[in-house]
Amino acid sequence: MTAVIIANGSYPRHAIPLAHIERAEFIVCCDGAADDFIRRGGRPDAIVGDCDSISPENKNRFADILFRESEQETNDLSKAVRFCVARGKTDLIIVAATGKREDHTLGNISLLLDYRATANVKMITDYGTFTPIDTYTEFSSFPGQTVSIFSFDPLPLTFSGLLYPVENRVLTNWWQGTLNASTGTVFSIDTQGRVVVFQAFPE
Repeated sequence: MTAVIIANGSYPRHAIPLAHIERAEFIVCCDGAADDFIRRGGRPDAIVGDCDSISPENKNRFADILFRESEQETNDLSKAVRFCVARGKTDLIIVAATGKREDHTLGNISLLLDYRATANVKMITDYGTFTPIDTYTEFSSFPGQTVSIFSFDPLPLTFSGLLYPVENRVLTNWWQGTLNASTGTVFSIDTQGRVVVFQAFPE
């Protein structure tokens, strides 16, 4: 079962993340996102977090599905991922994790690399999909798709099937792997380090 986690960023507008919410078999809201989701007519299967953001009304109304974690070493998104994994839900789609504040956006994207250790996870925004990898990976694509590659470790990368291929190169800054493009229906990235790959939606 794929679980959808709704974080407390900007609520999706694009049809692709909205479709994941609409057909989800199991929805977890970070507690700061719960009020907005409920106001839109949604009913989460679980609300997870430190419960400092959810309204008193919804805290009472949904007390039976409210799972409070008070520790402050991790954010509510990490708590929601941990909640899902503990219940055997390891195929995860994260939405509404970007927007509002750039620091939260960057933090949430970087956390995908931590989540990969225990889950198959993707973050879907209004513009595309972020996927964490740490080994050779092939991606389904389409000609001309914008692809950006963010390396988090000083280890060599090789890109194939992209307009600007790279052979055994270390990227020393995030911008160096951005704004590439797929040349066909598949591209690959060979890495031994931690990498986040962004694939833009068709325009």
